[in-house]
Amino acid sequence: MLIALFADIHGNREAFAACLAHAQEQAVGRIIFLGDYVGYGADPAWVVDEVMTRVGLGARAIMGNHDDAISTPSEHMNPVAAAAIDWTRTQLDRRQRNFLQNLPLSFAEDDRLFVHANAWAPARWGYIIDRSDAARSLRATEASTTFCGHVHVPAVYGLTAAGEIGALTPASGVALPLDADRRWLAVIGSVGQPRDYNPAACYALFDDERAILTYVRVPYDCETAAQKIRNAGLPAILADRLGHGL
Repeated sequence: MLIALFADIHGNREAFAACLAHAQEQAVGRIIFLGDYVGYGADPAWVVDEVMTRVGLGARAIMGNHDDAISTPSEHMNPVAAAAIDWTRTQLDRRQRNFLQNLPLSFAEDDRLFVHANAWAPARWGYIIDRSDAARSLRATEASTTFCGHVHVPAVYGLTAAGEIGALTPASGVALPLDADRRWLAVIGSVGQPRDYNPAACYALFDDERAILTYVRVPYDCETAAQKIRNAGLPAILADRLGHGL
């Protein structure tokens, strides 16, 4: 079955809608959401409603740190992120807030782990930014493959039985076999706020029968998403960065 993996949507309706449409064209059989549905973007209510609808149809969803911050304010967020969360709280109704608050931090199935940040301490939201972080996460779980988000930059790490870890930057549309002789960690990248200097929305397709992962970049209407952010009175940097993938 082909599984669509979405992470870090961040209230970006235009990016999310474009990715959902692309996934539908691929005859995806299942969707897994890796957290951070809100924060930064101007359409948090629409995004949460869409995720809730998909979960009602069989998708799985986990919590991200921005989702958690809706009910549990974080002292570790930078001022821009905190301002966006403060505004987002005013946009969500009780049903939407309850949905976010009750999401799990992770789930495992078929020797795979799905988590927003990392496997060593999912609730502390540490980033996986290099091989050392990836190895730490892989060693904290017995899963053969871990899928996560949080970083907004796509990356794939492979850990050999000898303890050596390699890293690669995935290219859009290039199939990556996740061979059984290694344990894998895939950082999916961001739908709603990419930070790898490519403004196109990012998600991934995983063929669970052949263990093949393919990253996908989907162009979308960045300017409309940015203008909505400006119109909402959110920090201007959140709009400006969309067109540059920063």
